[in-house]
Amino acid sequence: MKIAIIDMGTNTFHLMLAEVTQGSHQVFHKERVAVKIGEKGINDNKIALEAWDRALNTIIEFKKKIDASDISQIYSTATSAIRNAENGERLIKEIEKATGISTQIISGEKEAELILKGARMALDLGEEKHLIMDIGGGSIEFIIADATETFWLKSFEVGGQRLVEKFHHNDPISAHELAQLDTYFESELKELIEQHAIHRPKVLVGCSGTFDTLSDIYCARENCEIEDEQTELPFPISSFDIIYQDLITKTRSERLAIKGMIEMRVDMIVVACALIDYLIKTLNIQSLRVSAYALKEGVLFDTLDAVRNSINPN
Repeated sequence: MKIAIIDMGTNTFHLMLAEVTQGSHQVFHKERVAVKIGEKGINDNKIALEAWDRALNTIIEFKKKIDASDISQIYSTATSAIRNAENGERLIKEIEKATGISTQIISGEKEAELILKGARMALDLGEEKHLIMDIGGGSIEFIIADATETFWLKSFEVGGQRLVEKFHHNDPISAHELAQLDTYFESELKELIEQHAIHRPKVLVGCSGTFDTLSDIYCARENCEIEDEQTELPFPISSFDIIYQDLITKTRSERLAIKGMIEMRVDMIVVACALIDYLIKTLNIQSLRVSAYALKEGVLFDTLDAVRNSINPN
Protein backbone atom coordinates (compact mmCIF):
# COMPACT_ATOMS: atom_id res chain seq x y z
CA MET A 1 0.00 0.00 0.00
CA LYS A 2 0.98 3.61 -0.46
CA ILE A 3 1.14 5.89 2.56
CA ALA A 4 1.74 9.55 3.28
CA ILE A 5 3.58 10.82 6.35
CA ILE A 6 3.27 14.46 7.37
CA ASP A 7 5.46 15.88 10.13
CA MET A 8 4.28 19.31 11.27
CA GLY A 9 7.38 20.60 13.00
CA THR A 10 7.83 24.01 14.55
CA ASN A 11 10.16 25.24 11.82
CA THR A 12 9.60 22.81 8.97
CA PHE A 13 6.69 20.75 7.63
CA HIS A 14 7.75 17.49 5.96
CA LEU A 15 5.87 15.30 3.50
CA MET A 16 6.98 11.75 2.71
CA LEU A 17 5.20 9.40 0.32
CA ALA A 18 6.13 5.73 0.37
CA GLU A 19 5.02 2.35 -0.87
CA VAL A 20 5.02 -0.18 1.97
CA THR A 21 4.95 -3.97 1.75
CA GLN A 22 5.41 -6.62 4.40
CA GLY A 23 9.17 -6.74 4.04
CA SER A 24 10.21 -3.39 2.65
CA HIS A 25 9.37 0.17 1.73
CA GLN A 26 10.19 2.54 -1.10
CA VAL A 27 10.05 6.31 -0.59
CA PHE A 28 9.03 7.94 -3.86
CA HIS A 29 8.54 11.54 -2.78
CA LYS A 30 10.04 13.75 -0.05
CA GLU A 31 9.78 17.49 0.48
CA ARG A 32 10.08 20.06 3.23
CA VAL A 33 8.61 23.52 3.58
CA ALA A 34 9.84 26.20 5.97
CA VAL A 35 6.45 26.99 7.51
CA LYS A 36 7.95 28.55 10.67
CA ILE A 37 4.76 27.97 12.59
CA GLY A 38 6.40 29.09 15.83
CA GLU A 39 7.52 32.45 14.50
CA LYS A 40 6.36 35.51 16.51
CA GLY A 41 4.28 33.47 18.92
CA ILE A 42 6.03 30.40 20.24
CA ASN A 43 7.12 31.92 23.56
CA ASP A 44 3.58 33.21 24.13
CA ASN A 45 2.11 29.75 23.41
CA LYS A 46 0.22 31.04 20.40
CA ILE A 47 0.30 30.48 16.65
CA ALA A 48 0.43 33.87 14.94
CA LEU A 49 -2.02 34.59 12.10
CA GLU A 50 0.67 34.63 9.40
CA ALA A 51 2.07 31.30 10.61
CA TRP A 52 -1.46 29.87 10.79
CA ASP A 53 -2.04 30.75 7.12
CA ARG A 54 1.32 29.29 6.06
CA ALA A 55 0.54 26.04 7.87
CA LEU A 56 -2.93 25.69 6.37
CA ASN A 57 -1.80 26.51 2.84
CA THR A 58 1.12 24.07 3.06
CA ILE A 59 -1.10 21.16 4.12
CA ILE A 60 -3.57 22.01 1.34
CA GLU A 61 -0.69 21.75 -1.15
CA PHE A 62 0.49 18.51 0.46
CA LYS A 63 -3.02 17.08 0.07
CA LYS A 64 -3.01 17.78 -3.66
CA LYS A 65 0.15 15.70 -4.04
CA ILE A 66 -1.26 12.96 -1.82
CA ASP A 67 -4.46 12.81 -3.89
CA ALA A 68 -2.44 12.55 -7.10
CA SER A 69 -0.50 9.54 -5.77
CA ASP A 70 -3.23 6.99 -4.96
CA ILE A 71 -2.44 7.04 -1.23
CA SER A 72 -4.13 4.49 1.04
CA GLN A 73 -3.39 6.04 4.44
CA ILE A 74 -2.17 9.36 5.82
CA TYR A 75 -0.18 9.59 9.05
CA SER A 76 0.05 13.19 10.23
CA THR A 77 1.76 14.31 13.43
CA ALA A 78 2.23 17.70 15.07
CA THR A 79 4.84 18.53 17.67
CA SER A 80 5.94 21.26 20.07
CA ALA A 81 4.59 24.53 18.66
CA ILE A 82 1.12 23.11 18.05
CA ARG A 83 1.26 20.95 21.18
CA ASN A 84 1.79 23.99 23.41
CA ALA A 85 -0.17 26.66 21.58
CA GLU A 86 -3.48 27.79 23.04
CA ASN A 87 -4.93 27.76 19.51
CA GLY A 88 -3.12 24.63 18.34
CA GLU A 89 -6.18 22.37 18.54
CA ARG A 90 -8.19 24.89 16.53
CA LEU A 91 -5.58 24.89 13.79
CA ILE A 92 -5.65 21.08 13.61
CA LYS A 93 -9.45 21.15 13.33
CA GLU A 94 -9.31 23.75 10.57
CA ILE A 95 -6.74 21.69 8.68
CA GLU A 96 -9.00 18.62 8.95
CA LYS A 97 -12.00 20.64 7.77
CA ALA A 98 -10.09 21.96 4.75
CA THR A 99 -8.28 18.75 3.75
CA GLY A 100 -9.83 15.79 5.55
CA ILE A 101 -6.45 15.06 7.14
CA SER A 102 -6.64 14.07 10.80
CA THR A 103 -3.50 14.97 12.75
CA GLN A 104 -2.23 13.46 15.98
CA ILE A 105 -0.62 15.96 18.35
CA ILE A 106 2.08 13.80 19.92
CA SER A 107 3.69 14.17 23.32
CA GLY A 108 7.35 15.03 23.75
CA GLU A 109 8.00 11.51 25.01
CA LYS A 110 6.38 9.95 21.93
CA GLU A 111 8.38 12.33 19.74
CA ALA A 112 11.60 11.12 21.38
CA GLU A 113 10.59 7.46 20.92
CA LEU A 114 9.98 7.98 17.19
CA ILE A 115 13.27 9.86 16.78
CA LEU A 116 15.08 6.97 18.49
CA LYS A 117 13.40 4.49 16.17
CA GLY A 118 14.59 6.48 13.16
CA ALA A 119 18.13 6.79 14.53
CA ARG A 120 18.35 3.05 15.23
CA MET A 121 17.34 2.29 11.65
CA ALA A 122 19.94 4.74 10.31
CA LEU A 123 22.90 3.84 12.53
CA ASP A 124 24.38 0.73 14.07
CA LEU A 125 24.58 1.85 17.70
CA GLY A 126 25.95 -1.48 18.90
CA GLU A 127 26.40 -1.99 22.64
CA GLU A 128 27.83 1.49 23.31
CA LYS A 129 25.58 4.08 24.92
CA HIS A 130 24.93 7.08 22.69
CA LEU A 131 23.40 10.47 23.48
CA ILE A 132 20.90 11.10 20.67
CA MET A 133 19.42 14.56 20.11
CA ASP A 134 17.04 16.24 17.70
CA ILE A 135 17.00 20.05 17.73
CA GLY A 136 13.54 21.18 16.70
CA GLY A 137 12.17 24.68 16.58
CA GLY A 138 9.99 24.21 19.65
CA SER A 139 11.49 21.31 21.55
CA ILE A 140 14.71 19.35 21.77
CA GLU A 141 14.62 15.61 22.36
CA PHE A 142 17.43 13.78 24.16
CA ILE A 143 17.76 10.01 24.38
CA ILE A 144 20.44 7.83 25.95
CA ALA A 145 20.34 4.41 24.28
CA ASP A 146 22.25 1.67 22.54
CA ALA A 147 21.03 -0.58 19.72
CA THR A 148 18.53 -2.46 21.88
CA GLU A 149 18.05 -0.71 25.23
CA THR A 150 16.74 2.74 26.07
CA PHE A 151 18.14 4.09 29.32
CA TRP A 152 16.49 7.54 29.40
CA LEU A 153 14.64 9.94 27.15
CA LYS A 154 13.08 13.35 27.56
CA SER A 155 11.77 16.26 25.54
CA PHE A 156 12.71 19.79 26.62
CA GLU A 157 10.76 22.83 25.44
CA VAL A 158 13.91 24.77 24.58
CA GLY A 159 13.91 24.50 20.78
CA GLY A 160 15.69 26.70 18.28
CA GLN A 161 12.87 29.14 17.53
CA ARG A 162 12.34 29.71 21.24
CA LEU A 163 16.08 30.35 21.68
CA VAL A 164 16.27 32.74 18.73
CA GLU A 165 13.41 34.86 20.05
CA LYS A 166 14.76 34.85 23.61
CA PHE A 167 18.46 35.43 22.98
CA HIS A 168 19.55 36.12 19.39
CA HIS A 169 18.90 39.84 18.92
CA ASN A 170 22.26 41.04 17.56
CA ASP A 171 23.65 40.21 14.13
CA PRO A 172 26.20 38.65 14.42
CA ILE A 173 25.25 37.19 17.78
CA SER A 174 27.09 38.90 20.66
CA ALA A 175 29.42 37.34 23.22
CA HIS A 176 26.93 38.41 25.91
CA GLU A 177 24.09 36.55 24.17
CA LEU A 178 26.24 33.42 23.86
CA ALA A 179 27.00 33.62 27.58
CA GLN A 180 23.28 34.01 28.31
CA LEU A 181 22.60 30.89 26.25
CA ASP A 182 25.14 28.85 28.23
CA THR A 183 23.57 30.02 31.51
CA TYR A 184 20.13 29.10 30.19
CA PHE A 185 21.27 25.64 29.09
CA GLU A 186 22.82 25.02 32.49
CA SER A 187 19.51 25.92 34.15
CA GLU A 188 17.11 24.16 31.79
CA LEU A 189 19.04 20.96 31.08
CA LYS A 190 19.86 19.86 34.63
CA GLU A 191 18.14 16.50 34.21
CA LEU A 192 20.16 15.78 31.08
CA ILE A 193 23.39 16.59 32.92
CA GLU A 194 22.35 14.30 35.79
CA GLN A 195 21.48 11.42 33.46
CA HIS A 196 24.70 11.85 31.54
CA ALA A 197 26.64 11.57 34.80
CA ILE A 198 24.93 8.21 35.40
CA HIS A 199 25.29 6.71 31.92
CA ARG A 200 28.31 8.63 30.54
CA PRO A 201 27.81 8.32 26.78
CA LYS A 202 30.78 9.74 24.86
CA VAL A 203 29.16 9.75 21.41
CA LEU A 204 26.65 12.41 20.39
CA VAL A 205 24.19 11.49 17.62
CA GLY A 206 22.49 14.40 15.88
CA CYS A 207 19.26 13.84 13.96
CA SER A 208 17.96 15.97 11.08
CA GLY A 209 17.69 19.75 10.80
CA THR A 210 20.78 21.53 12.05
CA PHE A 211 22.94 18.42 11.79
CA ASP A 212 21.96 17.84 8.14
CA THR A 213 23.06 21.39 7.35
CA LEU A 214 26.32 21.09 9.29
CA SER A 215 27.10 17.94 7.31
CA ASP A 216 26.29 19.77 4.06
CA ILE A 217 28.61 22.65 5.02
CA TYR A 218 31.38 20.20 5.94
CA CYS A 219 30.97 18.31 2.66
CA ALA A 220 31.01 21.54 0.65
CA ARG A 221 34.33 22.43 2.29
CA GLU A 222 35.84 18.97 1.95
CA ASN A 223 34.38 18.11 -1.47
CA CYS A 224 32.75 14.94 -0.20
CA GLU A 225 29.57 13.59 -1.73
CA ILE A 226 26.50 12.26 0.08
CA GLU A 227 24.59 9.46 -1.62
CA ASP A 228 20.79 9.69 -1.76
CA GLU A 229 20.38 6.48 0.26
CA GLN A 230 23.11 7.27 2.80
CA THR A 231 21.75 6.98 6.35
CA GLU A 232 24.81 8.19 8.29
CA LEU A 233 26.06 11.58 7.17
CA PRO A 234 29.69 12.71 7.39
CA PHE A 235 30.54 15.30 10.02
CA PRO A 236 33.54 14.63 12.30
CA ILE A 237 33.63 16.35 15.68
CA SER A 238 36.98 17.93 14.75
CA SER A 239 35.16 20.09 12.18
CA PHE A 240 32.45 21.35 14.49
CA ASP A 241 34.35 24.13 16.25
CA ILE A 242 35.78 25.47 12.97
CA ILE A 243 32.29 25.83 11.48
CA TYR A 244 30.78 27.10 14.74
CA GLN A 245 33.37 29.86 15.15
CA ASP A 246 32.71 30.91 11.57
CA LEU A 247 28.93 31.01 12.10
CA ILE A 248 29.02 33.18 15.23
CA THR A 249 31.11 35.87 13.52
CA LYS A 250 28.82 36.26 10.50
CA THR A 251 25.64 38.22 9.83
CA ARG A 252 22.55 36.48 8.48
CA SER A 253 23.38 37.40 4.88
CA GLU A 254 26.97 36.21 5.34
CA ARG A 255 25.79 32.91 6.83
CA LEU A 256 23.42 32.44 3.91
CA ALA A 257 26.37 32.74 1.54
CA ILE A 258 28.16 29.78 3.16
CA LYS A 259 28.26 26.81 0.79
CA GLY A 260 25.91 24.13 2.07
CA MET A 261 23.69 26.55 4.02
CA ILE A 262 19.98 26.68 3.23
CA GLU A 263 17.65 29.55 4.05
CA MET A 264 15.34 27.56 6.31
CA ARG A 265 18.28 26.86 8.66
CA VAL A 266 20.09 30.20 8.57
CA ASP A 267 18.22 31.79 11.50
CA MET A 268 18.24 28.90 13.98
CA ILE A 269 21.64 27.41 13.23
CA VAL A 270 23.62 29.79 15.47
CA VAL A 271 21.67 29.08 18.66
CA ALA A 272 21.48 25.39 17.77
CA CYS A 273 25.26 25.25 17.41
CA ALA A 274 25.65 27.14 20.70
CA LEU A 275 23.78 24.23 22.31
CA ILE A 276 25.93 21.63 20.55
CA ASP A 277 29.05 23.49 21.69
CA TYR A 278 27.76 23.59 25.27
CA LEU A 279 27.08 19.84 25.24
CA ILE A 280 30.43 18.89 23.72
CA LYS A 281 32.31 20.89 26.36
CA THR A 282 30.10 20.18 29.38
CA LEU A 283 29.64 16.46 28.74
CA ASN A 284 33.13 15.83 27.37
CA ILE A 285 31.72 14.39 24.13
CA GLN A 286 34.43 12.55 22.20
CA SER A 287 32.81 11.85 18.85
CA LEU A 288 29.87 12.94 16.73
CA ARG A 289 27.60 11.00 14.38
CA VAL A 290 24.79 12.31 12.19
CA SER A 291 21.64 10.30 11.46
CA ALA A 292 19.78 11.01 8.24
CA TYR A 293 16.65 9.58 9.88
CA ALA A 294 14.53 11.15 12.59
CA LEU A 295 10.84 11.47 13.50
CA LYS A 296 9.18 11.02 10.12
CA GLU A 297 11.28 7.91 9.44
CA GLY A 298 10.32 6.65 12.90
CA VAL A 299 6.67 6.97 11.88
CA LEU A 300 7.46 5.12 8.64
CA PHE A 301 9.12 2.22 10.46
CA ASP A 302 6.24 2.11 12.95
CA THR A 303 3.92 1.75 9.96
CA LEU A 304 6.08 -1.00 8.50
CA ASP A 305 5.83 -2.89 11.77
CA ALA A 306 2.05 -2.50 11.75
CA VAL A 307 1.81 -3.77 8.17
CA ARG A 308 3.95 -6.81 9.00
CA ASN A 309 1.85 -7.57 12.07
CA SER A 310 -1.41 -7.29 10.13
CA ILE A 311 -0.15 -9.73 7.49
CA ASN A 312 1.51 -12.10 9.94
CA PRO A 313 0.02 -11.50 13.44
CA ASN A 314 2.01 -14.35 14.95
